[in-house]
Amino acid sequence: MRTLRLFTAASALAAVLIAGAQGARAQTADQTKTDAAAKTESSLYKRLGGYDALAAVSDEFLQRLGADKRLGRFVTGLSVDSRKKLRQHLVDFLCEKSGGPCIYIGRDMKTSHTGLSITEEDWKAGADALVATLDKFKVPQKERDEVVALVMSLKGDIVGR
Repeated sequence: MRTLRLFTAASALAAVLIAGAQGARAQTADQTKTDAAAKTESSLYKRLGGYDALAAVSDEFLQRLGADKRLGRFVTGLSVDSRKKLRQHLVDFLCEKSGGPCIYIGRDMKTSHTGLSITEEDWKAGADALVATLDKFKVPQKERDEVVALVMSLKGDIVGR
């Protein structure tokens, strides 16, 4: 396994046009408060603890994959250099996708996993390893849910490739 792999916007224009000048002023004030609140919420990257925390989680996750009888085939037998690249791709991917400053330069998930014949059972075992890793680091439920949702969004590009 070479690598692993989460917003919407709305317009208030119609309401402003219907509400008139006074209503528009109130709505603008409300929107400003909403925008300010959104900016003060930290990125998932920051809430997870930043680069070093993602690196530690990645190390633990890869160790769990290697130790698992079902999943070890995806990470054992790699050269030292390939293991380092896999780890760095994983860290960079998680960093970028969680809102951090990293740039993931690896291949897309579909290309990376084609030919590995990852089954539904492999996927479940990998998900279990991820959850166990997040448990070990006591990742809060909100952040855990976001990480799991991020990873789940990749399933179609990973399983059966």
